[in-house]
Amino acid sequence: MVKKWVRRHPVRTQRALEILPGFVSWSLILFPVWGSLLIPTIVSYYVLGFSVYWLYRSITMAILSLAAFFRIKASQRYNWLKDASQLEHFDKVNHIIVVPTYKEPITTLERTLEGLLAQTFPLKRLHIMLSFEEREGQEAIDKARQLQAKYGQKFGHLWDTLHPDIEGEVKGKSSNTSWGAKEAKQLLIDKAGGDINYTTITSEDADVIFDPQYFSSLTYEFLSNEKRYNRIWQGSIRFYNNIWKVPAPIRVLASIFSVTQMYILMRRDRLVNFSSYSTSLRLVDQIGYWDTDVIPEDYRLFFKAYFALEGDLEVDPIYLPLNADAAESHGWWPSMKNQYEQVKRWAWGVSDDAYIIRNFILAENIPFWDKLIRTFKTVEDHFLWPVNWFAITLGAFLPPLLNEDFGRTVIGKTLPQVSSAILTLSLVSLLAILFIDWQSRPDRPEGSSRLRSVLQPVEFLLLPVVGFFFSALPGIDAHTRLMLGKYIEYKVTEKV
Repeated sequence: MVKKWVRRHPVRTQRALEILPGFVSWSLILFPVWGSLLIPTIVSYYVLGFSVYWLYRSITMAILSLAAFFRIKASQRYNWLKDASQLEHFDKVNHIIVVPTYKEPITTLERTLEGLLAQTFPLKRLHIMLSFEEREGQEAIDKARQLQAKYGQKFGHLWDTLHPDIEGEVKGKSSNTSWGAKEAKQLLIDKAGGDINYTTITSEDADVIFDPQYFSSLTYEFLSNEKRYNRIWQGSIRFYNNIWKVPAPIRVLASIFSVTQMYILMRRDRLVNFSSYSTSLRLVDQIGYWDTDVIPEDYRLFFKAYFALEGDLEVDPIYLPLNADAAESHGWWPSMKNQYEQVKRWAWGVSDDAYIIRNFILAENIPFWDKLIRTFKTVEDHFLWPVNWFAITLGAFLPPLLNEDFGRTVIGKTLPQVSSAILTLSLVSLLAILFIDWQSRPDRPEGSSRLRSVLQPVEFLLLPVVGFFFSALPGIDAHTRLMLGKYIEYKVTEKV
């Protein structure tokens, strides 16, 4: 019955599912306020339940992020090229790297290409597509010429293209990546006779620097996996390129995000490709490439492939770092605004949930529990994004504060203390984050204040403030805009 209604009313279904995340998040945020007046005991159980849930997530993150950290260290020491070169068909493998770019400084693009030049994998089998936006105008053409002059002969191919503004497309990374990928496939496979069965394609953010062994490790994983055409590979995204230059609140956030990405690598039930990742060219060609009418491209690509392959898709981790830029601009306040807009764009990934839930309902040939877990884990993370901060920080204090009678009861008096004790235990994850961040971030560059290095642990006292302004607020902003139908435009994070 539900399937029939969804099929019969696609527009209404889409709109209802777009309203759902904002409705749920606002309901959970406001529940402790009105609930404290009417049903304070239920609110207390809600707060305690959420505190236990947060403790579980914190301890899990501490353990798994540490495990991922040590696996990354071991993987960096391993000779992946030696193992890959011993596999059958090694000489057939080619890698396409699509770099979608819009108004990126040429120094950023040069740094990215230098990172690709440092790869241990044979450079003549790396084929880079710089996908500029036509609306950037002459500046894009000039950058393409300079980069071709400097790097054009150093790889198998260094192509550049101008992605035109096409009616019906949403301006952003997804449509640009799709354009660049199709162009690269035509050049390498259709015209040059390359073998699509032994070609991978990587979507690389313009500010990302791959570990030198990334494409050697990718080659090994690709050739040694019998289901190589049903896989996406994800490295460890770390926002460390400019970690010592950005303001303290952004530095704290970059550290949290970086360690969280290590933790996610260990969670196969939650692992979805993010930012920069690789898959087989055959897979993206089979499913019709990246969608051009959406802003979030990574989760959409995963679920588009997941439903197209009837659930026979996994994201496999590559335990090597992919270093990206933390949000930075010209000055303290512009950097703050830049960070806010970046997180809001990430939080806009909730717009994919309508697509995911609709396909969950309609998909018939995927094992129920598999699609339920995949859908639930994604929806859980998206729906609770703006809720976590309010439930953890304010929830326990509202029932006794807003309801004096309840505040005189035993549970009313003890609720803040019990919740605080549970959440204090969750600080074990902060110790893990401090250790991993200290071991992983690059050395302090010359000229950078030594005081920043000394105060690094103290900066994490900013977490409650950072969590509100750079997680909860942009999260509820994105949810509310989607709920009201006020769709955001893709804004590139400014690079300095």
